[in-house]
Amino acid sequence: MSNPVVVDAMGGDHGPAETVGGAVAARREHGVPVVLVGRAGEVRGELARHDAVGEIDVVHAEEIVPMDEPGARAAALGASSLRVGCELVGQGAASALVSAGSTGAIVSCALRGVGRAPAVLRPALAIALPSAAGGATVLVDAGATSDPTPEMIAQFALLGVSYAQLVLGVPDPSVGLLSIGSEPGKGNRLTRRAEELLPALPLRFHGNVEGHDVLAGTVDVIVTDGFTGNIVLKNVEGSVRAVLTLMARSGVAEPEGLREVARRYDPETHGGAALLGLSGTVVVAHGSSRAATIARACVVARDLADGGVTARVGDHFAAEPVR
Repeated sequence: MSNPVVVDAMGGDHGPAETVGGAVAARREHGVPVVLVGRAGEVRGELARHDAVGEIDVVHAEEIVPMDEPGARAAALGASSLRVGCELVGQGAASALVSAGSTGAIVSCALRGVGRAPAVLRPALAIALPSAAGGATVLVDAGATSDPTPEMIAQFALLGVSYAQLVLGVPDPSVGLLSIGSEPGKGNRLTRRAEELLPALPLRFHGNVEGHDVLAGTVDVIVTDGFTGNIVLKNVEGSVRAVLTLMARSGVAEPEGLREVARRYDPETHGGAALLGLSGTVVVAHGSSRAATIARACVVARDLADGGVTARVGDHFAAEPVR
């Protein structure tokens, strides 16, 4: 990979104190070339703490996008670290972007600075969740588009299928539509209309799935709107932590085994979610990410860029409109 991964140094709950440390770890421990974007004085101050001044390039960007900033307003901040980082990817000066900032702001800035892939209506976040059956299930959308149309959800399924094929190596992924019941016709108007569209697409549609199927390995891809998907993702993270804590207190399992299960569902392990449907590679890290998670997100971004996953998802994507 000739171009570096650009890290939004000011994004996330902890800002440069963690993002800079993560970028340094990504370079030193994993060999990921990185460039930091943010307020140069603050960023270089953090680099000095790691004895890394001069080791990692810094691009100055004065504005910071607050975590509660609406997406449209964030995209209008032309001098923000997030906007400048997205533009570096769009211009080809960076291979990928990593940010732990507001998801809505990342989506808006990425659409403006990186650009949407041809025929894609809206981007979607995809994350692979380990399943009880072994392997993983791709959850899409995990939070990029809260109020999609049924046609967008149908496209999310196509994006999820491509991701499962290219990243997880599943030859013919099965797709389930998240709903309140497995029977046909269950759900609200959005899911019922999406259920009508999915069988006509070039994918293996399993039908509706329920919340208890998310970690069961029932299907390879679970598709839903970003509002529901983000709740599901955070509920999985919280539920795993709660159950493992209760098991540890009761003494019913060996501590090492509990730690291994916790590791599989820890954001530090998966690094972040890939924002699919763009012309470039963007990885969205958890807002509360610490340095280790940022480092892992940089590795994920490098691997996605090196594998040409974004372009190949576009190649796999059905060019004909979903009706």
